Amino acid sequence: MVFLSIFDKTLTVKKLFFLTALCGTLSFLHAQTTPKFVYAEIVGESRFLSNKVTVSIDYGQATSFFENTKVKNEDGSNRKFNSMVDAMNYMGALGWEFQQAYVVTTSQQNVYHWLMRKNFTDLPGDIQEEMKKNFPTKKDL
Repeated sequence: MVFLSIFDKTLTVKKLFFLTALCGTLSFLHAQTTPKFVYAEIVGESRFLSNKVTVSIDYGQATSFFENTKVKNEDGSNRKFNSMVDAMNYMGALGWEFQQAYVVTTSQQNVYHWLMRKNFTDLPGDIQEEMKKNFPTKKDL
């Protein structure tokens, strides 16, 4: 009844245009698929004869065999962390949240895998736009 009372005999061209535009906008916004979160995996490897760990970060980026994904210092050298918790604190300071951890032992060496996540909306706009290219729209599904 309320719906009918809004439109009873007073339906003008302006109202009809507004409703059409609103429905079109809402359907366009719904058709765009964006993630709620983005994820990163911290991979830490113990250094030989050292208490430090070397950490690589996998954001899902495309890499070649020769590319290095280790965390770098400002001078370009590999950043060394005191422990995986040190690496997690580093990521936490950048706005990432811890999700899960597991360890894989290879050749008597532990490789630590920690999964982190961050709200998609917390990423800078240019990175959001780049990442949206990798997500399908509703019509692609």
